[in-house]
Amino acid sequence: MAHFEIEIKSLLGSQENADTVKEKMKVLDPDMALISTNSQLNHYFEGGDITKLFEATKHFFTAEVLQKFEIISAKGTNFSVRTRKRDAEVLLVIKVSIDDSTSQNGVLRMEFEEPVPVTLQELDDILLQAGYTYQAKWSREREEYSYKDIIVCFDKNAGYGYLAEFEKVIHDENEVAETRRLLDAIMSQLGVVELDQARLSRMFDHYNTNWPEYYGTDKTFTIE
Repeated sequence: MAHFEIEIKSLLGSQENADTVKEKMKVLDPDMALISTNSQLNHYFEGGDITKLFEATKHFFTAEVLQKFEIISAKGTNFSVRTRKRDAEVLLVIKVSIDDSTSQNGVLRMEFEEPVPVTLQELDDILLQAGYTYQAKWSREREEYSYKDIIVCFDKNAGYGYLAEFEKVIHDENEVAETRRLLDAIMSQLGVVELDQARLSRMFDHYNTNWPEYYGTDKTFTIE
């Protein structure tokens, strides 16, 4: 079954700001719980051929998972393709924007995220052979919380600093507007604001141009 990811980002900047938001969350939802913590390497790609990628990786997946791949391949035209190492696990990640934002950073997206039994470099090599080229390499530390009826992730990103992502996954596209309103209301309660898409795009472009300076480090930058 296809699912839709509604995700809104807020730039927090410092650990102090992130901790303040967590404290507010604990007050407003005593059942808030830490789901996971992990370290991630995310390699973003551009160019390439989604059909060739499907053919090169289909042997890794079950028929049910392949159906998900086929659905987003058919529905989307703007794909964000990346490889991910999450602690010891390696994943193929494909995101497709279905609103008027980008597939890299959009609010409303379909997502394919599945583990593969190869190393990160081996998966990268498969993408390179399918015609993709590296766009940038990213690193982050993530904490994921269940909060009320959504997921909130706090990321310490190389380049960006601390970022929060407010996310809910739905299976009915008719629920998009209602879900967006829910996320907006939760963020308002917590006193955080959405990171403007134009500013996010400028940050993304700056990082992509300079990623070797930041990847795997604690260095950050500020782009207005």
